[in-house]
Amino acid sequence: MKGIILAGGLGTRLSPLTKITNKHLLPVYNKPMIYYPIETLVEAGLDDILLVTGGQNAGDFLRLLGNGKAFGLKELRYTYQEGEGGIAQALGLAEHFADEDRVVVMLGDNIVERSIRPHVEAFDRQPTGAKILLKEVENPEEFGVAEVEGDRVVRIEEKPARPKTNYAVIGIYMYDARVFDIVKRLTPSARGELEITDVNNAYIERGEMTFDFLDGWWADAGESCDALLETSRIVAERDRARRHVPS
Repeated sequence: MKGIILAGGLGTRLSPLTKITNKHLLPVYNKPMIYYPIETLVEAGLDDILLVTGGQNAGDFLRLLGNGKAFGLKELRYTYQEGEGGIAQALGLAEHFADEDRVVVMLGDNIVERSIRPHVEAFDRQPTGAKILLKEVENPEEFGVAEVEGDRVVRIEEKPARPKTNYAVIGIYMYDARVFDIVKRLTPSARGELEITDVNNAYIERGEMTFDFLDGWWADAGESCDALLETSRIVAERDRARRHVPS
């Protein structure tokens, strides 16, 4: 199984911080944002990772991360997304890297409190299909929202005006090798992008999507300047607690 981190986009919601750098290189407490998803995937047992980036500062990732040796990676590879074609388009660039293997995909601005290893191992035991991670949120209308019946996801709706649940689909996805065929058949949405929600709904329609609820907190650090600040605060509190340092 291989890891893919999606770290493209222009980060306009964090302007002017992103006028001269990629948002995933901004600091979250005491580390660049991109460190957190790398560490999450490595801790989950993935040692072969592809970083998909874009914009005018893509070379800065190479200067910062090198070959990934500092993270214990067997290999860290890079590819470039031209423009802003959406998360699913960025994922499609990883087809040759995946080489028919399963993939764990993580958005580069997602930060989680606890290990995702149990979920990755559960997906590895799954015969085919995909797995998503869900988290209950207070503002589901700002996310992709999963409608759940028992142990099944029946539909995912992107930023619904009237959400059927408060189960947000967080930016961690697991797919078998057929995901790239699904991406190739997608048509752009109204905003001109290939949507990851359409990929997930394709697996749901096949009856091959499973889900788990994520334990601990989850943060979308790149959502806004307020989110970046709040994420830094909670990461700092977590790290101080681990070191038993008073806040």
